[in-house]
Amino acid sequence: MISDKRVYVIAEIGINHNGDIDKAVEMIRKAKDAGCDAVKFQKRTIDIVYTKEELARLRDNVFGPTNGDLKRGLEFGKDEYDAIDKLTRELGIDWFASPWDEPSVDFLMQYDTPYLKVASAMVTDRDFLVHCARTRRPLLVSTGMCDLPMVRSAVETIEGAGGEIACLYHCTSTYPTRDDEINLLGINTLRAAFPGLPIGFSGHEQGILPSVCAAAMGAVSVERHVTLSRNDWGSDQKASLEMDEVAEMISQIRRFEVVKGDGILRVYDDEKPIAEKLRRNDTLQAA
Repeated sequence: MISDKRVYVIAEIGINHNGDIDKAVEMIRKAKDAGCDAVKFQKRTIDIVYTKEELARLRDNVFGPTNGDLKRGLEFGKDEYDAIDKLTRELGIDWFASPWDEPSVDFLMQYDTPYLKVASAMVTDRDFLVHCARTRRPLLVSTGMCDLPMVRSAVETIEGAGGEIACLYHCTSTYPTRDDEINLLGINTLRAAFPGLPIGFSGHEQGILPSVCAAAMGAVSVERHVTLSRNDWGSDQKASLEMDEVAEMISQIRRFEVVKGDGILRVYDDEKPIAEKLRRNDTLQAA
């Protein structure tokens, strides 16, 4: 669970499973092996999220000739989510998803997941935010494509409807995000604006350094898109980390959690023989 004691790392599988439950299973297992605390998916009711015209648009893909064929082919249903729920419980890793419409919220509520994720694309939809808040499931909220007044409106809407925000994520919704658009100081801005909320980082950049830096700046949770291979087909693959990168990122975050210490200045036992060897005099009394 998210706390200020240990960075909660989320592997955003999203739709990078390409509609293949076997690939999703492999990704869950590898995310667990890499040290992730949770995996996240995306859930849509296709005929609500997309217009008829958008679904009918020609777009040749592995599932058929239209964009609708692609969107339906990527979508998991109850059988797949039952399998995800069972596997994650066996492995001891959390899972949850980002719903993109109200029926998808209701679908996800049949599972005992720790959180419901509000994607950046949904954070300006008042009715949707209220629907999520009224589930009483703790919410993780991303803030891509938002300025501070927009974030404030979303937070006020959720809390006004009785919802709990378990983490508010600084985020830039470009794929992949350029370095000059990551703006990690936004973490500090959100912390100052919402002192009662835990602040995290959801990244779409290339490489692991910004995510490690986000943890060093106090992000209590880091979310990154993951993939088995960036060369795989799909819209999110290029903005994702491969599993060896995920493992290295988590290793660096966990090392930071050790090296940051507690801030108390002390003489360590291992320093005492060094002091005896190197110090000529010990005549200065502490104030």
